[in-house]
Amino acid sequence: MGQASSPVLILLAFGFFFATYNLLTMKMHNRSIGKWVYDDSDGEAFFDPVIEMPEEVKKPKNARMPFHVALTATDAPYSKWQCRIMYYWYKKNRDLSGSEMGGFTRILHSGKPDNLMDEMPTVVVDPLPAGLDRGYIVLNRPWAFVQWLEKTTIEEEYILMAEPDHILVNPLPNLARGGLPAAFPFFYIEPAKFENIVRKYYPEEKGPVTNIDPIGNSPVIIKKELLEKIAPTWMNVSLKMKNDRETDKAFGWVLEMYAYAVAAALNDVQHVLRKDFMLQPPWDLSTRKFFIIHYTYGCDYNLKGQLTYGKIGEWRFDKRSFLRGPPPKNLPLPPPGVPESVVTLVKMVNEATANIPNWDAE
Repeated sequence: MGQASSPVLILLAFGFFFATYNLLTMKMHNRSIGKWVYDDSDGEAFFDPVIEMPEEVKKPKNARMPFHVALTATDAPYSKWQCRIMYYWYKKNRDLSGSEMGGFTRILHSGKPDNLMDEMPTVVVDPLPAGLDRGYIVLNRPWAFVQWLEKTTIEEEYILMAEPDHILVNPLPNLARGGLPAAFPFFYIEPAKFENIVRKYYPEEKGPVTNIDPIGNSPVIIKKELLEKIAPTWMNVSLKMKNDRETDKAFGWVLEMYAYAVAAALNDVQHVLRKDFMLQPPWDLSTRKFFIIHYTYGCDYNLKGQLTYGKIGEWRFDKRSFLRGPPPKNLPLPPPGVPESVVTLVKMVNEATANIPNWDAE
């Protein structure tokens, strides 16, 4: 993507939408490139990425495919403390056996530098023009990637799109396979359920709505050249969806996730779905076999270790308790009986806060 495309992108940012999408031609095999299987030891479901994998996209043995970690963020205190914890665990895991992580960039879409510029590699990009996100801050994410991809050169061929509330719990290999990016499947992204709405953006001539993966943009490991094709479409579709009342009401806070899934399908890009990519406490009970902890849900328990979700617990950890500043050091551990995933999450937060210099600074 060169400078010649910038005027078009600026027009897009102001709400002038184009209907012609860049299409990536890919020769796809059977869409079912993996199967859900069960671990007899504990009954948990996980995804086997090898079963039915097309031969030419299986990863060669001993082939290292480093990927760049790209983290979108704002300059709000709530975003900053999560980024600092995420970056701490990135550094701890980067050089461990099994990791294929390369460089790191925080893509700061607040338009100006902040006080973390010297703590972690950061590229500053512009937010959408005032009022265009209509209070939906994550609408800035696709626009941030469009700008970053235009202005930055990275060594790695692949990119991991990450978020501030991700903690790397195990060394992360490159889960992408050949031309197929890897993504986490979200149970609440259901294109077929909203087919009438999805068809506003994904016309029938493109094929069935089952071509749209049940994913968001993060976590996704993808070739840089594919993301360069998808990102402008992702931004365009996001803005169109937000400006359509029916779509905005139906998709709500996951609208931008649907927009990425649709944009990928419009560019004929499908993903290897990896349930082991990420766990989400308190619903996932163990960190075993997973790579990323996503602490988007509040964890509320009584002192007997019983989940009280929907009701503030006698013990709780919820990132939203710390909207205006970082959590204190040495948070109390959960009571006995609470799942290992929640215990590990709090221990990892505590380790990071104990070791990050000037933790209490906003």
